[in-house]
Amino acid sequence: MAGKLLIKSGRVVDPANDLDKKCDVLIIDGKIAEVGDLGPVVEETVEEVIDARGKLVTPGLIDIHVHFREPGDEEEETIASGSMAAVAAGFTSVVCMPNTNPVIENETDVEYVHRKGRQARKTHVYVMGAITKRLEGVELAEMGLMAEAGAVGFTDDGRGVQDPAVMRRALKYAAMFDVVVAQHCQDDGFADDGVMNSGYYSTILGLPGIDGLAEEAMLWRDIQLLKRIQLERARYHVQHISTAAAVELIRTAKKESLPITCEVAPHHLLLTDEFCAEYDTNYKVNPPLRGQRDIEALKQAISEGVVDALATDHAPHLQSEKELEFLAAPFGIASLECALGLYVKALIEPGILDWPGLIRLMAEKPARIIGVDKGTLSKGKQADVTIIDAEAEYKIDVNKFRSKSRNCPYHDWTVKGKVEKTIVGGEIRFQAPESVRSSG
Repeated sequence: MAGKLLIKSGRVVDPANDLDKKCDVLIIDGKIAEVGDLGPVVEETVEEVIDARGKLVTPGLIDIHVHFREPGDEEEETIASGSMAAVAAGFTSVVCMPNTNPVIENETDVEYVHRKGRQARKTHVYVMGAITKRLEGVELAEMGLMAEAGAVGFTDDGRGVQDPAVMRRALKYAAMFDVVVAQHCQDDGFADDGVMNSGYYSTILGLPGIDGLAEEAMLWRDIQLLKRIQLERARYHVQHISTAAAVELIRTAKKESLPITCEVAPHHLLLTDEFCAEYDTNYKVNPPLRGQRDIEALKQAISEGVVDALATDHAPHLQSEKELEFLAAPFGIASLECALGLYVKALIEPGILDWPGLIRLMAEKPARIIGVDKGTLSKGKQADVTIIDAEAEYKIDVNKFRSKSRNCPYHDWTVKGKVEKTIVGGEIRFQAPESVRSSG
């Protein structure tokens, strides 16, 4: 158990408590003991002091959408390697998706992921269980038993649940356990065998497209289900929204007070389908990169508070897989370790969000979506803290990733906002090499 740790003189940003000021954070035995101007007397009583002058001190960041590939594809990523990448990126909690091999579809699978996360001793590792067995969209998985084992939600991520009757049952069943259902909105009737956004560039490249209707049709259908179910504890989360029309559907649903939340991934804020013009499979993602109009709609939704979370959809793959032709290569970008800098570039630098707004979407609100008591520096809460040098500029170097995979299109991008330290349960689990000498 951690002892006493003082983080002094940082700019403490805690949106849950409307706090944004220069002050100190005292951690005792892994919990937040005090936040305020604590003075030199307290400093003399602690084992370790971190001088955070000129740095941001925030609640630990939370990524509610990652793929750590274990069990089954450990050559791409393991829970241990993914956890190392997460703390280096400032994330003190992550949520693993269930589309592994085998699928996470029962309580034993959930317990396995939790155990491997504890063994890694880096970030808190949570998991969503599958909605349906083998992600086939036919028979519900053991949702009740998985919820009892600690699953924070259910999703068939990578596939949308095609049968509306199955989705209706899933929403009702999950509501019994007050657990969120997350949907990869894709109606396969509109997606077919598409590999990129349907439009001008898919036409000139000769590649089959995924129409935005694939996302919007399933989202519309699920909203109708929510309207008719009307269960008090029903919770529905839309994963990685990508189109302007999807934004409008969610905006309208929220105005009608439906229990709906949504997330946006960095690539849908920074990249368009034009980036696929050279057949570079590092830009092949699902949902696909859309058009500039869609990016602007997503940014507007973020500025208006329609979007509830920023999530990476970290999807590592082997280089040999990504070197296949565009039609055959897998979907996905490994972006966990550069996510903060990407969000700064997409949202803070253009003035769409300030730092409190960004931290709200990367800590406070993600914690609410998955129902964990985190995302704040309130007294008595577990001491998950991220310390950030907001002005530090650096080049993204995929060769230095702690992740096992390098399928990232942001290599050599210059970004700002560097993680200095990541504290999990009162223990420093990551410290940037150049900041070692700055801690007391």
